[in-house]
Amino acid sequence: MQIKQLVDKERKVLSRLGGRKLHHQIRDSLQAQEIKFGRDKLFALLKKNGMLILPKRRYIQTTMSKHWLRKYPNLVKDIVVKRPDEVWVSDITYLKTDEGNCYLNMVTDAYSRKIMDYAIADNMEAAQMKQAFQMAIRNRKNRQHQLIHHSDRGMQYCSAEYVSIANQHQIKISMTENGDPYENALAERMNRTLKEEFGLGNVLKSKLHAKLLTEEAVDLYNNYRPHLSLKMKTPQSVYKQKSQLLT
Repeated sequence: MQIKQLVDKERKVLSRLGGRKLHHQIRDSLQAQEIKFGRDKLFALLKKNGMLILPKRRYIQTTMSKHWLRKYPNLVKDIVVKRPDEVWVSDITYLKTDEGNCYLNMVTDAYSRKIMDYAIADNMEAAQMKQAFQMAIRNRKNRQHQLIHHSDRGMQYCSAEYVSIANQHQIKISMTENGDPYENALAERMNRTLKEEFGLGNVLKSKLHAKLLTEEAVDLYNNYRPHLSLKMKTPQSVYKQKSQLLT
C-alpha cells in the first residue's frame, strides 16, 4: 500500500509515467521510509495491479512533401550531437478536439531533448507554424555556435517565410530525404510522447483546452519528467547545465 500510494502520487502529475521512471521518482521516498523495493519488484507490483502502461503504436502522416518548393539535404544523418543548440528537430502533428482539429509544431533540442518552444494553430500554414521557430530562437542560449534545424520536407518548412528566418539567424536547414519518418525519429517520438503520456492524443473538449493542456504538458516534460536517455535528468536541467559550460 505504501508503494501504491507513492506511485499514485507520481501519476497524478504524470499519468502515464513508466516503471523505470517511476522507480527513479520514488527512490528518495523509499530510502526515507527505509523501504527496500527494487525496480523488478515495482514492475511485478504494477503488473499484479494492472498498472503497467501499454504503448500505443500509431503513425498518421501530416506531411505534404509533394510540392515545387526547394527541399534541402539531410545534414544530420551522420552527426553525433554533443551539445545543446547544435541540432534542433521539428515536426507538426494534429490534436483532435470537439471543435475540430488544431495543429501543433514543436521545436526540440536534440541534445537535451528540451522543447525549445511550440505553436498551436487552426491550420498548418507556414505563417502559423513559423511562430514556434521564432520563439525557439529567442530562447536559444548558445548563439555563438552553429545550429542546424532538421525537419521533414513539408511545405511549411520549405516555405520562403521559414527559410528566411533560418537565413536571418545563420541557421542551416536540414530535411529528410526519402519521406521516411525514421529520418526525423526524435521529432516523431516527441509528438508521440506528448500524446500518449500527457493526454494530447485524446479527443479534447475545445481548442482552448488543447492549448492549455499543451502548455502544461510542455512544462512538465521539460522540468519534471525524468528522461532515460539523459540518465534520469530532466531536459531543462541538462540544457541549462551544459549551456553554462559552453559560455
